[in-house]
Amino acid sequence: MNSISLKMPVTIKAKLTEKLKEKMLKEMTEGISQAELEMQQIDIQEKRVLQENEVQNPTPMDMQRMNAIRQHFAQEREKRAQYREQTLARKEEVEKLVLGAEIVQGTLERQVEVHIGDDMRELMNVEVLVEDDKIIAIRG
Repeated sequence: MNSISLKMPVTIKAKLTEKLKEKMLKEMTEGISQAELEMQQIDIQEKRVLQENEVQNPTPMDMQRMNAIRQHFAQEREKRAQYREQTLARKEEVEKLVLGAEIVQGTLERQVEVHIGDDMRELMNVEVLVEDDKIIAIRG
């Protein structure tokens, strides 16, 4: 056998334009707002569920159930808070980027026919550069 077909990664990069920067910042701002809204909704749901499960003379089982409810809502609130903080940090990074910078958008796969003697490093390091949704370069 002298050749084989393999799946290889392709890095997708975008050239930062004003349009892309605005789009990214808008998406992040919306994500932050959504997380804040969900945190408010979680607070409201928690109060409602705690009121529905409230009893006059709570037994140890009742107390355990109430603590489990509080813990569940605290975990959900924490997930949103972490997302919000991470997104705020990413937003600050994007705001500092200069136009023309190349940012990694993700990775795709491509089918490649490899032969004996091919340079594996060259086959692995392929990038596609995009500017405003148009491919402007393919680098190998």
